[in-house]
Amino acid sequence: MERLGLGPDVCTGRNPRLVYARMTGWGRQGPLAVAAGHDLNYPALTGVLHAIGPEDAPSPPPLTLVGDYGGGSMFLVTGILAALWERERSGRGQVVDVAMVDGIGVLSQKVWAMRGAGTWSEERHANLLDGGAPFYDTYACADGRYMAVAAIERQFFTELLKGLGLGAPSDFDDQYDRSAWPRLRESIRRASASRTRDEWAQAFDGTDACVTPVLTLTEALSHPHAVARGAFVTIDGLDQPAPAPRFDRTPLLVPAGPGQDDDVGIQVMLRRWHDG
Repeated sequence: MERLGLGPDVCTGRNPRLVYARMTGWGRQGPLAVAAGHDLNYPALTGVLHAIGPEDAPSPPPLTLVGDYGGGSMFLVTGILAALWERERSGRGQVVDVAMVDGIGVLSQKVWAMRGAGTWSEERHANLLDGGAPFYDTYACADGRYMAVAAIERQFFTELLKGLGLGAPSDFDDQYDRSAWPRLRESIRRASASRTRDEWAQAFDGTDACVTPVLTLTEALSHPHAVARGAFVTIDGLDQPAPAPRFDRTPLLVPAGPGQDDDVGIQVMLRRWHDG
């Protein structure tokens, strides 16, 4: 933007109330500020990528959710909203500088807190929330598909054991006893492999065991919960997530695609704008 003559100094000089937001991967200061990078590079340099994945294999790319969208876009939107809120009090705009590496660091604060408390190991698949705990992991079923188990609290763990037919909770007196984790994991693994994913989904339906099927994108479209919430929409023949979050006074409109009734959507938006 500076090369185009439209940097923040020029723009805010003409309009001191302007909120000027810019987002980069590495940030605008530091030795990597001018270096190229992609989503996978940013969690790698923050320590987050190292914490993801199995203990005996390379860390898998976490899609582009961690860097581009989590550490980048969401922090950009949050920064703009915060600057607009502050402008209502100061009357002045400001430049919002968002670096994906900074955002990723903030998103991983829980891990840093656990590390500071001595409850997070640098080893992968050895912690409570990285698959190290047998009651917080994914398991293969008889049909080669998977179910997700997240029974962290005791009451959920009890429901998990009951649903899997693994006996009373007393069989595993302390679910946080790491010395018992290998035996517990093997018990869950063997039980999981005895039924198909959908059979387990039906067995745990209506319970608080915190067990859910691992769905494909296509399967997610037709899951009853997604259908009931209208979680996905189809625009111009393309399936995609519906807008979020939701508001009680100003419900979000689903954008109209080509060939749909654009005029109706525009009229509704104009009417809401007019009504304040």
